[in-house]
Amino acid sequence: MQERRKAESASASIQDRIADAITRFTGSLTFVLLHLALFGFWIVANLGWVPGVSQWDESFVVLAMVASVEAIFLSTFVLITQNRMAALAEKRAELDLQISLLAEHEITKVVAMVAAIADRFGVLHEPAAEIEELKRNVAPEAVLDAIDSSEIKGP
Repeated sequence: MQERRKAESASASIQDRIADAITRFTGSLTFVLLHLALFGFWIVANLGWVPGVSQWDESFVVLAMVASVEAIFLSTFVLITQNRMAALAEKRAELDLQISLLAEHEITKVVAMVAAIADRFGVLHEPAAEIEELKRNVAPEAVLDAIDSSEIKGP
């Protein structure tokens, strides 16, 4: 699985890699400290508290605009990264489902074989109706329909 993740990362487009790098950086303490220093200096300097530095944004309109534009771009990069991660999670969920269905099918076969062995040697076991139920393959569509209908009806 690690090999697969490395291959997926290596095959990501340049846009995805850039968005991931920006998202990683913006989610770091370094980013927070950099902004604290930059915006802190901007505010302190424009309040006139730094000797020798003239005020350039006395009303802080430029600061607000810079912060707003930055927020727009950062949120877009985060959404790009989240969309890619959601697509990967969906693929992994599909894989999990396929493995679970395969395991269910194999367990059903094992139950049928053990029941046949028990019948052949005359071993008493669970009621026949319950064994027959366990020997039937699960229909994923029927399970999804049952889940959907219970979600519609509510608790």
